[in-house]
Amino acid sequence: MKFRRKPAGVVRSAISEGTLDLEEACLRSLSVANGPLKFTLTSPYMLTRTLLDNHYHDFEALTMAIADSLAEQVRNLPCACLQIDEANVPGSPEGGPIAQRAINRILNAFPGKKPSFLLWKLRRTDHPERGMAAAGGILNGIKADHLVLELAHPPDSEIEALLDIKADLGIGVIDIKVNHVETPEEVACRIEKVVRKTGPGRVKWVHPDCGFWMLKRSIADRKLDALVRGRDTFLGI
Repeated sequence: MKFRRKPAGVVRSAISEGTLDLEEACLRSLSVANGPLKFTLTSPYMLTRTLLDNHYHDFEALTMAIADSLAEQVRNLPCACLQIDEANVPGSPEGGPIAQRAINRILNAFPGKKPSFLLWKLRRTDHPERGMAAAGGILNGIKADHLVLELAHPPDSEIEALLDIKADLGIGVIDIKVNHVETPEEVACRIEKVVRKTGPGRVKWVHPDCGFWMLKRSIADRKLDALVRGRDTFLGI
């Protein structure tokens, strides 16, 4: 987080829920949804890395305090699925055990009957200690029903390492960092590449790598259309 000019917040006393009201935010989202809703939170580990801690003076203690507050908030969420976004651990694998414990504390509190999700961003890297193989133990210890992975441009070694992941897979097949709109054939090939390696039945979902906030709405809409048509091409429908 050294790119920040200042911290996102300063912790001066014990973490509490304060004015946070995730249930109200979830209900507001449900009011405009046309089907089952997936609600998303940021991982406590990812949040802690943005804060200046003038109270706990202990990274793990602050992380778990945030996890406890979020766990209380998710107990009554009316969503079908809960996703916890964690994008920092792939670049800082030493933080994996703390992130795992914090994420599990939230997932254990969520009563949803449908899958819980974890977003795991993989970035192309020449550093094997930051790849999927190094993260396998961390990912397998997270109590999510399946993992949502960023896989639009994975090195072959990352796909190979998916064999060691126990959970079902959701794979990113749309690049959200470029204006190029994928063809259905490109999307189908990306799905096929992972399915061929991991075997039938492992890939349960296909999706964009992450959010579309960097792209114009017209491009995002076309990319989503390509996602659906590419899935159908892969399935032969």
